[in-house]
Amino acid sequence: MAGKAKTLTVGQIQDALKAHGFEVATAPGVTGGFRVAKYGCAAILVPNNSPAALRGSAIDTAGTVVAYHERPGAFVAGEIARLLDRGYQKFLKTSKYELPATAPQLAAIHRFTEELTQVSGGISLYNEALGTTSDVYQYDRVKGREALQPAPARPWELTEGH
Repeated sequence: MAGKAKTLTVGQIQDALKAHGFEVATAPGVTGGFRVAKYGCAAILVPNNSPAALRGSAIDTAGTVVAYHERPGAFVAGEIARLLDRGYQKFLKTSKYELPATAPQLAAIHRFTEELTQVSGGISLYNEALGTTSDVYQYDRVKGREALQPAPARPWELTEGH
């Protein structure tokens, strides 16, 4: 029977990330948070017991002592870009720009996320291991469609009075 894995502390996770070639620096404006960067990608992590994690503004990283304050994404124009899926194309979205994502950028985000999860002691999920998952899914072909046409009447269904 396999034994339980040892839970790492935040300091040990930071040291392990540095040992694996990640750049680790304090995150400005995030109490207790630190920015992790590699391959042109970055993420902001906070301890699970920090005020940001307790307020619910952090995303759990599958059972580790750290949580994402900002999910992994490509580093564009000084900020971490969110990955936006429009059905036919993935885009990198920042507060100022929206750029089409290239295959090397998607591969870098995927590699960065997988390495970050493994080094921090997180669990690698099947759907995330297959490829890059987006932060937002917004398909333009169905956007606003529900407001254009009301549902058709179905005379064969019983109503409340019958």
